[in-house]
Amino acid sequence: MFVRSNSKLAAYRQSWLRNDLGEFIVEIKRRLNISGTSVLGVFGTCTENLVFVPPDISDETLKDLEFSLDVKGIRISVGGSSVVGSLIGGNSNGVVVAGFILEREIRKIRKYTRAARLSGGLNASGNLILSNDNAALVHPDLSDKVVAMIQKALGVDVRKGTIGGLKTVGMAGIATNKGVLVHPKTTTNEIAVLEELFKLPVDIGTVNFGSHLVGSGILANSKGYVAGEDTTGPEITRIEDALGYE
Repeated sequence: MFVRSNSKLAAYRQSWLRNDLGEFIVEIKRRLNISGTSVLGVFGTCTENLVFVPPDISDETLKDLEFSLDVKGIRISVGGSSVVGSLIGGNSNGVVVAGFILEREIRKIRKYTRAARLSGGLNASGNLILSNDNAALVHPDLSDKVVAMIQKALGVDVRKGTIGGLKTVGMAGIATNKGVLVHPKTTTNEIAVLEELFKLPVDIGTVNFGSHLVGSGILANSKGYVAGEDTTGPEITRIEDALGYE
């Protein structure tokens, strides 16, 4: 996909082309890899305004993500780890990060949004939380105290549950403010819970040539999405339909 340029796109000058009218255009990337892998949701996570990515991501890939998602990119690690998508979960109101995050790392995140630590044995926040700006589904084994903390940090209604029988709901699904896409083996009862919680249509699908863990292969918000490079055309169509992209 290509769009006309404007002053907002100055950072993307190197990838511009001219159309027949002499206007600069820039390509919106819908499939790419991060750090050589197609599991984008493991290595990155995004909200309506920000995308968090590993420190070693290339400038070109970061620019592609920023433009395709219409967000600001933040290079970050969590406890020195690059799997930031598994270790950070949140929405436009704030994020919840793994408890072992270093002080300098959480200070950097707090320059851009609120951040709360998730301590204890279950602390890979990105794996444990499926959220948008209106609701969140979390790992069913989290304590009520932790659920209350997540609710306060994200400013939304939070409920425990599973997707396709999996407790790691952050990897089994992807939610934007327009729609929810989940594991293809999600049950009718689980879909009903998700629809009631998020007040949005819920659909099933795959990513990266058949992976059931759709949250592991997609970065998305209400403005755009990027899927892993191995994602097929039919999978892209399902992603666009489920998440409400025209």
